[in-house]
Amino acid sequence: MKKIFFKIFGGYVILILAISLLILLFSLSTTRKYYQETLAQDLENLGRALSGEVAIYLEKNQNQELDAYLKNIGKNIHARVTVIDPQGIVLADTEKAPGTMENHRYRPEVAEALEGKIGRSLRFSYTVEEQMLYVGLPMDKNGSVQAVLRLSLFMKNIQALLHSLRVTVGRAVLLMVTLALLAALLFSLHLTRPIRKLTNASQQVAAGDLQTRVRIRNRDEFQELGKSFNVMISRIAELISDLSRQKEELSNILTSIEEALAVLDHEGKVILANEAFKKLIPKISAEGKFIWELLRSPQVQELVGRVQIDQRSQIREIRLDDRFFFCTASYLHLQRGMVLTLYDLSEIRKLEDMKKDFIINASHELRTPISIILGAVETIENEKGGLNRMAMDILTRHAARLNLLVTDLLKLSELEDKEMRLEIQDVEVQRIAETVLQIYEPKIKAKGLELRILAEPGLPAVKGDAFQIEQLLINLVDNAVRYTERGEITIALTREAQNLVIEVRDTGIGISEEHLPRIFERFYVADKSRSRQTGGTGLGLSIAKHIVQLHGGKIQAESTLGRGSTFRVWLPLIQPQI
Repeated sequence: MKKIFFKIFGGYVILILAISLLILLFSLSTTRKYYQETLAQDLENLGRALSGEVAIYLEKNQNQELDAYLKNIGKNIHARVTVIDPQGIVLADTEKAPGTMENHRYRPEVAEALEGKIGRSLRFSYTVEEQMLYVGLPMDKNGSVQAVLRLSLFMKNIQALLHSLRVTVGRAVLLMVTLALLAALLFSLHLTRPIRKLTNASQQVAAGDLQTRVRIRNRDEFQELGKSFNVMISRIAELISDLSRQKEELSNILTSIEEALAVLDHEGKVILANEAFKKLIPKISAEGKFIWELLRSPQVQELVGRVQIDQRSQIREIRLDDRFFFCTASYLHLQRGMVLTLYDLSEIRKLEDMKKDFIINASHELRTPISIILGAVETIENEKGGLNRMAMDILTRHAARLNLLVTDLLKLSELEDKEMRLEIQDVEVQRIAETVLQIYEPKIKAKGLELRILAEPGLPAVKGDAFQIEQLLINLVDNAVRYTERGEITIALTREAQNLVIEVRDTGIGISEEHLPRIFERFYVADKSRSRQTGGTGLGLSIAKHIVQLHGGKIQAESTLGRGSTFRVWLPLIQPQI
């Protein structure tokens, strides 16, 4: 604050002193010039008054009488008068004898007067050894200069007057400077007082006192500034209160989230983490550490690096020690960081393993009694006079259905196994379709249907597992045969961009619109009574979907109730990354 005061006051001091000095110098210089001009004009007027009398003496060639006349009047006019002829010879003078004076032809005022002008000069006179003001008047006669009438005045009279004037002006300027400095001091104090109040209030706010208010009585912009400052502090207090409340709410939300959550900056350092995340690393403080220091997993490092490069969110399943997590990394564009969320899938994976083990074990356990039942049925059928034929048919049909169900369960478990690998080779889908046609030819003829293959010429081979693709077509064709009573079944093969498209179309009973989204779920059957009659397990389409996904493709269904269905499969022509 003192710096501002001294800057303002010091600026005024310098400005006042500079202006005062300029005024002093300008006034003295102007006054000096004015008096010199006035005296020169007075001398000129005096010379014009004397020129008539001097001309009379010159016409009569009475130089001595002229000299006596000038010495006589010189005592009264307080000025020196000299008459000089065109050759520069002094004819008469009020102070000295003309014969003793040197030639004045080249004196500035004389030379100028000889040219017909009024000459003026201020210089030191070696004759009287004093500074003098000279005025030379030409005395014309018949168009030529007859003589020069020079009048001069001692400058000591002017200097005395100027000294008196200088003292008077100096006193006035000194008084003016004193009053101006006092006014500048009062104005500077008045100007810096509200600034000092604002500065003190700002320091109190910086120290954390948000109740501070400033009151400025000046009816000017500082008062408006003070009001704005008070409004700003009130708003800041409200914002801090809101931020504190939001921070507390955020803290409560983060604490209540069961999933592990961490916020990373653009360098991959953790800047915020909830309790669930900290439990993953109980012995290390999370904040300020790189994520790879906390979660030593190549999958996590790869995921974080990919998000930073692509600048978009990524989802991946990772493994930390013996636990599985569904990891979501959401990119934050403004902060160039990310939010890392880890959902613990360990219990789900255990349940899936238990389910898979149960299916496998149950399937294996069921296979033995099913085989025994089927064998016993065949033995009984071969015996003469066996049991009731209707009961035997029922027993045989359900045993076969149970066997098919077990087979499909084992197949589905095999496809869901993450360690399963496809045997990739060049597969000609048209040949596989022809093989499937031969397999289902008896059933098709028995139902009076027609099965045909429509293949686009020059179809390329697909990179895939021939056995699995065959199972895919078998399941789709089997589904079409089961639900088609009349008409035809068509297998269409076409190429679309980098995919081979397989379409299995039928003219069967169709599927209602509400069932279409769920037909690929395991055990889901749109018409349960129809499925029991045809011996379906409800797993065929689910198996088909898993086979397509393993090949990196997609499958979809279209159907109209009573008009048939179309199952469309896209298989990529390039080798899938399995």
